[in-house]
Amino acid sequence: MHQIGADAWDACAGSANPFVSFAFLSAMEDSQSAHPDTGWQPFHIICQDEDGTIAGVAPLYVKGHSYGEYVFDWAWADAFQRAGGKYYPKLQSAVPFSPVPGPRLMVRADHPAPAEIKTALARGLAALPEQLGLSGVHVTFCSEEESQVMAQNGFLARTGIQYHWKNRDYQTFDDFLAALNSRKRKNIRKERQQVVEAGYSFAALSGDDLKTRHWDQFFRFYRDTTDRKWGEAYLTREFFDLLHDRLRDNVVLVTASRDGDIVAGALNLLGQDTLYGRNWGSIDRTPMLHFETCYYQAIDIAIERGLKTVEAGAQGEHKIQRGYEPVLTHSAHFLRHPGLRDAVARFLAQERSAIEEDSLFIREEHSPYRKNDKNPQT
Repeated sequence: MHQIGADAWDACAGSANPFVSFAFLSAMEDSQSAHPDTGWQPFHIICQDEDGTIAGVAPLYVKGHSYGEYVFDWAWADAFQRAGGKYYPKLQSAVPFSPVPGPRLMVRADHPAPAEIKTALARGLAALPEQLGLSGVHVTFCSEEESQVMAQNGFLARTGIQYHWKNRDYQTFDDFLAALNSRKRKNIRKERQQVVEAGYSFAALSGDDLKTRHWDQFFRFYRDTTDRKWGEAYLTREFFDLLHDRLRDNVVLVTASRDGDIVAGALNLLGQDTLYGRNWGSIDRTPMLHFETCYYQAIDIAIERGLKTVEAGAQGEHKIQRGYEPVLTHSAHFLRHPGLRDAVARFLAQERSAIEEDSLFIREEHSPYRKNDKNPQT
C-alpha cells in the first residue's frame, strides 16, 4: 500500500466504504495481519494513464490458503489437487478477513473514462494467473456491476447471500418494530428486556472517546471468542492501534457493561450511509447479549444517525427474525485450467439457481415484516 501512497489510492477508492480505504488496508499490512507470514502477500495492481497518473486500483493478494475469505472454494481446491493440479498459491482481490461488499475495480472519481479503466483492471487481473503461473484469481464481495464487467472478460460469476437491515425512514426503534409482524415484534422486545433485566448498559464509542484501555479490553474479548470458535485470531493487537490512529472517526465500538465492568463489545465501521458490523467478542455468556450488542444496538445507531443500512457480516439466518433481510452478494472467479473452469462453471450455475430460490423463499415465507411492509429489494 505504501508503494502506491494514500493520496493516489484514496483518489480511486473514495470515502464511501472505509474497508477499501488506504487507512484500513495499510493497517492490515503494517500490523502484519495481512502479511506473507499469514498467507496474505500484498500484490495490489494499478492502472495508469499515459502521463503516469494512477487512474484505477484493485486490492490484491497472493494467497497460500483460503482462510479469511468467506466465499468458500475449499472443494474446488481439493478436487483440483486430487486431480494432480496445484491450486495454491492463488490470487485474491478482497478485503482481508472482512466479508464486506464493496468496490474492487476502483477508478478516480474525476476520470473521463471510468468504464474503460474498470475493463482494463479486469483484463489485467485475468492476465496475471498465466503470467505468474498461478491457478486463478478470485474477486470476492464486489459490486454486481463489477461482476458483470469481469464476466465480460472471462470471469465466472458467483452469488451468495448476506442479511442486511434496511432503514425505511424510521425515527425510533419502535417505528421499526411497528413494521414487523406481532410475533417477531414481541420476541425482539422480550430479548431486549431480558438483557436490560440482567443489568447491562451499552455505549457507542467513536473518535477520541476511544482509549487504549477500550482496545485492550476488546482485543481480550476478540481473542476469547476466536479461540473458542476458530482456534486462531486473524487480527493482531497492533491492528487495533493502527485502526485507532488512522480511522477512529469511522469506528463505532459498542460496549456492554455489567456491574461497572465492560464484558463484551462489537466493532463497527461507519461508511457514508452504512454501518458495517465486523468483530464481536465477550467474556460473558448471558443469552441474548450477542443479539443486543451486535444487532439491536446497531439498528439504534443507524436510526439515530439516519443511515440506510446495517451490514452485519456473513451468514446468519438467525438474523432474519431480527429484521435483517436477504441480499445477494457477488464475486468473480478466473480459473486458468480449462477442466477446472468447466467443472466450476457447472457448479456455479446450479448454486446460483438454488441461492436465488432460497432468497425468494426467505423473503416470501420467512420475512418478519408485515405483508404490506415487505421490502421488494433483493
